[in-house]
Amino acid sequence: MVLNKLTPLLQARIDQLNQTGSRKGFERVITGRQSASNGFGPRYLLAGCGKRPFLRMNANSYLALGHDPRVIAAEEEAGRHFGAGPGAVRFISGTFLPHVELERRLAAFHGRDAGMIFSAAYAAVTGVLPQLIGDETLVVSDALNHNCIINAIRLAAHSARKAVYAHLDMAELNAILGGNRGLAKRIVVVTDGVFSMRGDHAPLDQITAMCDRYQDDYPEGIVTVVDDSHGVGSLGATGRGAEEQTRARADVLVATLGKALGVNGGYVVASQTVVDYLRETTPTYIYSNPITPGEAAAALKSLAILDSDEGVALVKKIHELARALGDGFRSKGYETLPGEHPIVPLVIRDTDKTRTLVDGLFEHNILVTGLTYPVVPKGDEEIRFQISAEHTPRDVDYVLSAIQDSPGLSG
Repeated sequence: MVLNKLTPLLQARIDQLNQTGSRKGFERVITGRQSASNGFGPRYLLAGCGKRPFLRMNANSYLALGHDPRVIAAEEEAGRHFGAGPGAVRFISGTFLPHVELERRLAAFHGRDAGMIFSAAYAAVTGVLPQLIGDETLVVSDALNHNCIINAIRLAAHSARKAVYAHLDMAELNAILGGNRGLAKRIVVVTDGVFSMRGDHAPLDQITAMCDRYQDDYPEGIVTVVDDSHGVGSLGATGRGAEEQTRARADVLVATLGKALGVNGGYVVASQTVVDYLRETTPTYIYSNPITPGEAAAALKSLAILDSDEGVALVKKIHELARALGDGFRSKGYETLPGEHPIVPLVIRDTDKTRTLVDGLFEHNILVTGLTYPVVPKGDEEIRFQISAEHTPRDVDYVLSAIQDSPGLSG
């Protein structure tokens, strides 16, 4: 059928995205990777850019495990043994030994009874969260929560009530919890563990203590849900994320295999009863294929590395490099945000300057992500730098030198 009626409407929407500056635009295609040399980390090649080697400062691969030969070998071996794909959903002969073992190891790593894996963390959040929100539930969300949480809340029961508190505003959260007694049977408080645009983390110790204070005021209690996809493997002394950093524990923890662990997929860990319930009710688990057995085997190897002295050393390394980059920004008079995470934001507070600096860094063979209005509010524009274990002190020095030589920023 010809789309002659729909096409102009779609084009008008694309044009609107162009005009507002919020269109993602073309995608840079990585065509190769050069090994580390001369004290610098690996460099990447891009389609259309010849042999120019780029320093990648905008990847989520915090521990660089996706390029670890042991992780690659684990995936290859499982692929040869079990095949390239699962061939079915979990309850129709799509469950393989690496899936079960990975769920067991993830639960143990986080000190939980049980875990279940998904095709992606986005699928985990949008599948799990609605199953915890009933008709007489109030769901409470941080204003800067990830898009997956926002969409998961939209998928929840239509009669459920929603409340949003200002970013990290514990006084407002307290007022919401205290002010809804008698108006809801259950409250679900959901937050990112680490906020992906800023690198700051939720004060889970304060949140859980506050929820405990009001538990008896709600017949079905208060449930805490945390998406710590950016925190696991990159925050806390042993990489156990925002929970380790704040010495607190959520009731339900969601995270990803696709960032610090360097593979693909998402997961949730919780009590055995919660996980048993989610296996029976979560559509993105029931009706969608799992990750491949090879990916599960690779994630198992990455998790084993993280849960070792080597993993602790990798986490320490990225913390030290991130601290050096942040200190370098401040020493040159640039604004950044404090934090313990390898996301290091360079705050520009101007859309045009941000775009100019991103372009200038590209000319210096550095890949970064600029966050501009309307993606972020006016005055909050920034460039997000992300440290990886494949980076070196020389890479950090190169970035600081390139920024000083690039247009669009004055210290």
